[in-house]
Amino acid sequence: MSEKQTVTPRPLLVPVQGILLPDHIAKDIDAVLAFCPHPSDILIAAYPKSGSTWTTEIVDQLLHNGDVESCRRAPITVRTAFLEASERVRPKSGLLHLKELVPPRVIKTHLPIQIVPVGFWEKKCKTIYVARNAKDTAVSFYYFQQMNLSSPEPGSWESFVHKFMHGQLPWGSWYDHVKGYWEEREKRDILYLFYEDMKENPRREVERIMKYLDLSLSDDVISRIVELTTFKNMKENPMANFSSFPSEIYNQSISKFMRKGVVGDWKNHFTPEQSAAFDEDYEKKMKQANIPFKTEL
Repeated sequence: MSEKQTVTPRPLLVPVQGILLPDHIAKDIDAVLAFCPHPSDILIAAYPKSGSTWTTEIVDQLLHNGDVESCRRAPITVRTAFLEASERVRPKSGLLHLKELVPPRVIKTHLPIQIVPVGFWEKKCKTIYVARNAKDTAVSFYYFQQMNLSSPEPGSWESFVHKFMHGQLPWGSWYDHVKGYWEEREKRDILYLFYEDMKENPRREVERIMKYLDLSLSDDVISRIVELTTFKNMKENPMANFSSFPSEIYNQSISKFMRKGVVGDWKNHFTPEQSAAFDEDYEKKMKQANIPFKTEL
C-alpha cells in the first residue's frame, strides 16, 4: 500500500453554535457540553497556542508541591485531561479520560466561554484563563497547524492571517475568545493571565496562580517550579513536550510542538503591509475591550 493511501485525511471544520471545530470534536460536542465537573476540578482555558500547556504544567506542579518525580509520573496528556479531545487525537476521549482521573482534576479546554459546560460555573470551579497577544498567537498557531495532522491544512501564511482575522480557524475567533473570558472574569471569578506577563516575571505569575488555588508553598518550592517550567526545561522534558505523541498526529519533524516560546516572534513573519492591515482590523475589533496586551517585552 502506498504512503498516500495510508495517510489519514485532514479533518473538516464544522460550525457549533457559530464556532468552527474540527469534525472529530464537533461530533461529540453535546456530550462534552453536558459534562458535570467535581467542585474541586480546575479548568484551564485558552485559545490554541496561548500558553495552556505551560499553565497546565505549572498547576500540576503546584498541586504536587513541586515534586519532580511526581510531575514525571506520566506525560502531561495523561496527568491532565483535554476536555473536548477525541479519539482521533488521544488514545481515549477527554470525557473517558476524566472518568479515570481522581479530583481535583486539571482540565484543559480551548472552548470559548459561551460553550464551556455550565457545570463549571454552577460548581464554582477554579478557572484560569491564559491569553497571548494576537500576532504571536497567529504565528504559533500557523506552525502548529502545519504539524498537527488532526487539524485542517493551514494553507499559506497570507491566507492563514486572513482566516485568523475573520475567525475562520478551529475554536473560532481569537478576538471573541479573549474578550469573552475577560468580560466574565469578575462575575465568574476567573484568574486571567497573560502569556507575556508569565515570560516577563514567571515567579510573580506562579505565585498568583498558587494564591488563586488557595495553596501555600515555600519559597524554595516556588523557585523549583519556576525553574522546572521554563520553556527550555519543558521543551527538553519528554513528560511535557508532547514527544510521546505519534507522528501521525503531531509530526514534529515539520515543527516542534514547543517551537520558540518567545514574545515578538511575529516580527519575523508579518510583512509591513500585513502588520498595518492587522493593526487596523485589531483596533476595530478590540476598541472597547481595554485588554492590556503586550506585543513585545
